[in-house]
Amino acid sequence: MLDVTGGLFWTIIIMLVGYFGLVVWIGQRGKRHSSSMAGFATARGKVNPVIVGASFAASYASANLFIGVPGLAYQYGTSVLWYTLGCFGVSWLGLLLFAKTFWRYSKKFGGVSTLPEWLGRRYNSKALQVLVAVLILFNVYYIVGQNVGLATIFESVLGIPYFWGIIIGVVITILYIGLGGAFAQLVTDGVQGILMSVTSILILLSLFWTIGGGLNVFGELSRKLGEIDPNLTSALSTGGPYDSPMAIMAVQFLLFSFVLMPHLLNKVLSLESEEQLAPFTLSAGVILFLISTLMVLGGLAARVVAPSLASADSAIPVYVLESFPTIIAAIIVVGLISAILSSTDSLYLGLTTSIGNDFYKVLAPILSKKPIAEDVLDRNAVRVAKISLVLAGLATLYFSLNRPESLSFLIQFSFAAIICGIIAPVTLGYFWKKSNGPGAIAALITGTVLYVFFTNQDIIGNLYLAMFFASAAAFAVMVVTSLATQRTTAVQQESLTISDK
Repeated sequence: MLDVTGGLFWTIIIMLVGYFGLVVWIGQRGKRHSSSMAGFATARGKVNPVIVGASFAASYASANLFIGVPGLAYQYGTSVLWYTLGCFGVSWLGLLLFAKTFWRYSKKFGGVSTLPEWLGRRYNSKALQVLVAVLILFNVYYIVGQNVGLATIFESVLGIPYFWGIIIGVVITILYIGLGGAFAQLVTDGVQGILMSVTSILILLSLFWTIGGGLNVFGELSRKLGEIDPNLTSALSTGGPYDSPMAIMAVQFLLFSFVLMPHLLNKVLSLESEEQLAPFTLSAGVILFLISTLMVLGGLAARVVAPSLASADSAIPVYVLESFPTIIAAIIVVGLISAILSSTDSLYLGLTTSIGNDFYKVLAPILSKKPIAEDVLDRNAVRVAKISLVLAGLATLYFSLNRPESLSFLIQFSFAAIICGIIAPVTLGYFWKKSNGPGAIAALITGTVLYVFFTNQDIIGNLYLAMFFASAAAFAVMVVTSLATQRTTAVQQESLTISDK
């Protein structure tokens, strides 16, 4: 842990107090938009599409790209660039491919509030909607990863104990999401995305005085890494996650499909018109490029500046405090914290809106002995979502108390489990007219169960390969099951197709 005292300490504290005050104020401003389930979950048409795009990029980045992946770069070297380069190129292509059709289906269904509801409408299956909502509970582990990243920043930079760092992050996030719902999440994340872009550019510029070499700064960085360990400059990592061409291909598959994560794809549901898709995707692409390709350079530079850190996840905080003057270091630290909050709030919102919208609104009318009026059902769903927000905060706080060995691996395990379950239903739902509800349910169960089995039983040690093979199995099972059940579902599926025009 660094000894941060004096001017730097109080500059960071003052900026954080101002920043937290701003996000809570935005949450209060969004209160009037979050009285209905649709408003709480999407704030459709209430936020500029450029801000929504910045929010998408910020939520995508999270503690993983700002803390976890630079930590892997510190540990394994330049082979980690396979991951970060794919974050922009492959993921953005995935967004361009999926966003328009996803939005059009949503419009056809009269507007939906969550990805589970979208899938339930697409396949005319309440059972599928509930099962996807159950699957989203894996996001608890994702949130735990964000909590750990935030607590690591507080601990390594400000000397705030790990436990209190987690409490601060959970309380602040729950406060402004509980007040303003999706409006608060989108606007705060948009601001955070811009701040994260500035942080990333500053990290790039810092190489010119921490590494040196002028215009040959990257060559100098490579030379110094090679002097520490030749493996740090190899294209493949020895003993690391990027140790073979097959593993790298699996990483690209993961990054392509990552845009299907509910807390990201839900951003598309916030757009009011199809014309807003262009500024949304452009904004998301530009900011994603900056924050996904530049932060990893800080992890590599940290290996040169501070080669003997006890924890690789502390590489970026240590590098920032070693390399920047007080005011700039303070701005970057706040940028790091905003990076973590930007994903945490999206995850909380996605998790709790699924509980309200996809559990309560679906199951309450079935379990109730008396009919429930639609407006009463909707108001109660919002209340359930807000109550579950507090409960989810307490649960993730509890699970965060034991620090995981690797922040990046914990986050990637959680989102890979979700992707394995939904990638076949979403993708085939776009492009294959014979896909149906039974096939989607079979694919969801197959993909997630196989992924958890492969990883927990150490059958496939590489998380990326485990995800690839589990997802491939899910596609195969969905095709076979859909074909086997065509006669019972042909009529309903014909009514759910949309025009490509």
